[in-house]
Amino acid sequence: RSLLLVLYISPAALAQSPPSYWASEWPETDFTKTSVDLSEIQSGGPPKDGIPSIDDPRFLPADQIEGLAGSEPVIGLSVEGVARAYPLRILIWHEIVNDVIAGVPVAVTYCPLCNAAIVFDRRVEGEVLEFGTTGKLRRSDLVMYDRQSESWWQQFLGEAIVGARTGQRLTVLPARLESFSAFKEREGNAEVLVPTNENLRPYGSNPYSGYDSSSFPFLYQGDLPDGIAPLAYVVAVGDEAWPLSRLQEAGRLEESGLVLEWKSGMNSALDSSEISEGRDIGQVVVTRQGALVPHDVTFAFVFHAFRPEGTIKF
Repeated sequence: RSLLLVLYISPAALAQSPPSYWASEWPETDFTKTSVDLSEIQSGGPPKDGIPSIDDPRFLPADQIEGLAGSEPVIGLSVEGVARAYPLRILIWHEIVNDVIAGVPVAVTYCPLCNAAIVFDRRVEGEVLEFGTTGKLRRSDLVMYDRQSESWWQQFLGEAIVGARTGQRLTVLPARLESFSAFKEREGNAEVLVPTNENLRPYGSNPYSGYDSSSFPFLYQGDLPDGIAPLAYVVAVGDEAWPLSRLQEAGRLEESGLVLEWKSGMNSALDSSEISEGRDIGQVVVTRQGALVPHDVTFAFVFHAFRPEGTIKF
């Protein structure tokens, strides 16, 4: 979602009544079923599928990858012993990859405005769903939709918030936001996502340059957390979050039955205009009794917006 695209959306367009405004674009979506106030959902700029999901992903072995710096961030996923990496240089332009790994249908998702990199199992109540982008945001977070029922899903929560599937939840799979070098060191010559069409987008560039140094989140409507900058990174696990700065200083924390570890060597995807030149924010691993735990390195405002009763552990 390019910031330039968003800036050219007129206030009048944003102010239109959501149900009537969306009905022609979303004739299959049941707007009578919703768990949220529809006024909280707003246009992010692009239309339905204007940010195209990747539905037929292409991979190459890690040793055949060119142009991806070792310090660049990837989402590292391992399912049943099969590992794949999904570089943010691609996901920042597509936001969703519908994939099948070791027989498990997954949605690998990334919301740039929240720095939320989350992997879901696409199976819900016996049906395999395929996800696309609505072009909408709620509290600055990506609103996805499934192409089977055209219900809308809040990416950060993995929960359907509008349509026939309202209230249903996706299972989150443990994954790592890590450097390409760290992925290769752990997984060897595993597969890495590559662009289906290298000329479709300027892969490697960051259309949100300087965003994670901003003082206020873009297109955000909601309360802000106390005692921490809105766009300060936090490590979120369920209803608890730890400031990344605290973990960076400590290197390792053992709290709430978890082990949180940080090491340097990964670029921010949302800093420099070229991702490979972004500042080093490091990478995080969260485990419980040695097993990887689903976690998210996101912004403080995001955690507060979607976990308002949660605790930031300063």
